[in-house]
Amino acid sequence: MSPKVTTENNKGNATIFKNPFLESLTKTSLQSNIIIYGAIVLFLIYNALYIQEIAFNEFLSLFIFALFFWTFAEYILHRFLFHWINENKLVQRFHFIMHGSHHLYPRDTERLLMPPVPGILMASVLFAFFYVIFTIIGFSTYTWAFFPGFFLGYLLYSFLHRATHVAKPPKRLKFLWKHHSLHHYKYPNKAFGVSNTLWDRIFGTMPPSKDN
Repeated sequence: MSPKVTTENNKGNATIFKNPFLESLTKTSLQSNIIIYGAIVLFLIYNALYIQEIAFNEFLSLFIFALFFWTFAEYILHRFLFHWINENKLVQRFHFIMHGSHHLYPRDTERLLMPPVPGILMASVLFAFFYVIFTIIGFSTYTWAFFPGFFLGYLLYSFLHRATHVAKPPKRLKFLWKHHSLHHYKYPNKAFGVSNTLWDRIFGTMPPSKDN
């Protein structure tokens, strides 16, 4: 059985897989993610504008909308998928791999970002999902404009999330550092937003006002 979520500030490193190769795929670095994912986003933008030939104003509108839509997806995924756990051992294992290990080992710096191999696999699944949605409504080509914005939103979130664990907060963003800290160490069933507090406010999962 995988360990359940705890709010202890464990400074060690998690062990996800016993197999050394699989274990290596669960780790990454800031530099690797910037280079690999950054190149993918730039290619997606180039593809949308110069291969799919989507008009710039249409591309920009979808791109900006997708950036905002990511903040909603971030909240939904964190609250309902990453914190999904029950007595089923497979569900517990999934939870531990996806998010439970992060709560147990919040200072495991090699796992504060999504490693490229599983990240690209999951991004491909999400792209296929959005492609189907846009195809259903008759605008399949627009997936190529929407997805780079969505993906960039994820990347900005992931880098901000990493910063909340390893860096001192800028004065204007201190509230986000505190918000995420409350999620880890006091209210694991609240404060699901990392890049923003908007959806926590809308859906009533803000920590008590005395802690804000």
